[in-house]
Amino acid sequence: MLKGRRCLVTGASAGIGAGIVEVLAREGARVVATARRADRLQALANALKEAGVVRPVTLVGDITDVNDVKRVARAAAEAVGPIEILVNCAGGSRPVSVEDGDDVWDEAFALNFTAGRRLTGEVLPGMRKARWGRIINVTGLMEPRSLNAAIAAKAAFHLWAKGLSRDLAPEGITINSIPPGRIDSEQVERLYPPKERQEFIERNIPIGYFGKPSDVAPLVAFLASPLAGYITGTVIPVDGGLSYYGA
Repeated sequence: MLKGRRCLVTGASAGIGAGIVEVLAREGARVVATARRADRLQALANALKEAGVVRPVTLVGDITDVNDVKRVARAAAEAVGPIEILVNCAGGSRPVSVEDGDDVWDEAFALNFTAGRRLTGEVLPGMRKARWGRIINVTGLMEPRSLNAAIAAKAAFHLWAKGLSRDLAPEGITINSIPPGRIDSEQVERLYPPKERQEFIERNIPIGYFGKPSDVAPLVAFLASPLAGYITGTVIPVDGGLSYYGA
């Protein structure tokens, strides 16, 4: 379904991002994986190669740095050709208090919104020239239980993506967002020790367990495929029923 398609995935060294890299690679895509941790990227790429999958290209970079965004986008295109599928997966929860200053909020928006917006801008010229492209944003649920700067940033991401989807749809480029619920990752394991995890599940997740990256990645692959050409501007949660309103 994705054989030969050229993909760039951010936040790819672990968790959801690594799961997305694996599924896209197994679907035959030519994947460029980027993140800050070189050792984790190399381990992922080597494991896929050993499993008989074409080894992803790995690029170490910090996409909150505008110069690194440009470098990563340029290096990805040099490695596999113009990027056709961009998965903006980098992000992280940022609980804040009302006393926190601009530096805290600026960092949260740099990671959870601005980086994806900038990287999209870097790869869009190639998509527009080809009149085909897929942009998929891994975002966050819009039902905050406390003040969290990342949720505000992801809300901006949703509305930015919706507006841009309408502008680019006539050119064959789709943009969709996936807010994951509680998906097993380093961050989730840190925030939810076993007792707290079970209590949270019983209160909030009808399906009865935390998800895995492999629960999110197939939806990314579908939205990246030609089969999803009539789907754009959407927000599709993958959360085991955690959200009440679906966005």
